[in-house]
Formats: sequence, structure tokens, C-alpha cells
Amino acid sequence: MTQSTPRERDERTAVDKAISVIKSFGKDAHVGLGVSELARRAGLSKSTTFRLLGMLERNGVVERAGTAYRLGRIFQEIGAQLSTPDQDRVRDLLTPYLADLYEATRGTVQLAVLSGEHVVYLNKLEGHQRLRTPSRIGGRMPAYCTAVGKVLLAHNAAAQDATFQMPRHAWTPSTIVGEDALRAELWRVRQSGVAIDRGESLERLTCVAAPVMGPGGEPIAAISVSGDAATFRPEMHENVLRRVCLAASRAAVQLRFATAA
Repeated sequence: MTQSTPRERDERTAVDKAISVIKSFGKDAHVGLGVSELARRAGLSKSTTFRLLGMLERNGVVERAGTAYRLGRIFQEIGAQLSTPDQDRVRDLLTPYLADLYEATRGTVQLAVLSGEHVVYLNKLEGHQRLRTPSRIGGRMPAYCTAVGKVLLAHNAAAQDATFQMPRHAWTPSTIVGEDALRAELWRVRQSGVAIDRGESLERLTCVAAPVMGPGGEPIAAISVSGDAATFRPEMHENVLRRVCLAASRAAVQLRFATAA
């Protein structure tokens, strides 16, 4: 009688398994993955993966995004220390304009740049509100579900192509994930000059963003102001946002000319 081969024992330690889960995010680290997919990629059972995710979440290594998980604030905080010289230059130049927008609106204001199909937040000033935005300085978010991301995508064909090829997770019921709907949204953004996030990255959060243009007529960054959807009306802030971004664009052009001289 032939004996059945016993199931191979997993000799990995708890730390090894946790690292396997972290590695399993891969390119989807900022988009988010469900427990089943993470378990499949890590070669673990769903129950073990769920337990490890709970431990990682408590320590800020991962965070929930609806029913999915993404890498958490620890990686974003480390990323804040690894900004490139170009990002440092943009942040140093545009932070005074971010402060001007904050003084004019008292909303949460953010400065971001495009990195592939994601946005990287270079600076942020929190407004006087209880609702906290999901972004963090040095952190990344998929561009398609944020106001700063949409206004930058609207002017970047290569980033649009990359976005349409990537899996797009619905962070909320309002997230625009369909290709036709997203293309139409980006066309509207390009025509109007501003992008609005109406609960697409976080329910109850409304945000409006505009681009900061560089010497070549293409955006080098985006600036936004946001607030609780119950009281925040983006159209009430569009004019001051446009004025701030226009002044910031002029400064960006002048700086480029000065360094080229």
C-alpha cells in the first residue's frame, strides 16, 4: 500500500511570513490588495495572512482601504526622507504659495508631484477640521482617485496610459475606475483647469486642485485645498486656488530662467 506524502511543513518563522506578505504587495503597494490575493502571492493560508495583516496594521506597516490593504505610514514616513533633489527644489519653491492658500482658506492644503501613475505628497498643512485626509508628506497615492493626481494626469499622456494599464481599486463607491469614465473625467479636468475629488479617495472628503505650470507649459506640481464634504464647497475656493497656482507658476518659470542664465 502506497503511503501518501505528508504535506510539506512551512518552516518559515512569523517574521519570514510577515515579510512575505509585505513583499507580496509588489507594484500594487499603493493600490491595495485583498486578503485572498495576498495569501496566494505569499503562499500562506487566508487565516494566517489575515492574522499577520492585523499585526502589521497595528504597527502602521499596512493600512486598510475598504476591503483591501495597502502599505502604511511607516513606508510613507521613510519615503519622506528619500525625496529627490528635484522634489526638494519644487517643495522649497512652492511651499510659500501653499502657505498663502492655507491662510486664505483655512482648509487642508497639499503640494504633490506625479511619479509614474502615482502622486507623491511633498508638503501638507492641516486645516481646522476633524476629518483627516489620507495623504502624508512623503506618501504616495494612486493618481486616478485624487484631485492633485487627476489634474496632473490630465496633462500627461504617458502617465494616463500607465494608469489605464494598472488595476484600479475603488477606494470608495465614488471612485472613478472605468476607463471610459476616467478618460471623460480627465478631459473635463483639462478643459476646466481644475480637478475635484468628491469622496473618491475618502468618503466625506472633498478636494479641489489646480496645476503649477513650468517653463515648458506642462505641470511641475499640483496644489489642492480640501475639507469635509458636509461644509466644504470646492467652487467657493476655485478662484483663490487659481490665483495662487498662477503666482506659483510665474515663480517656477522665473526660477528656471534664472538658473539657465
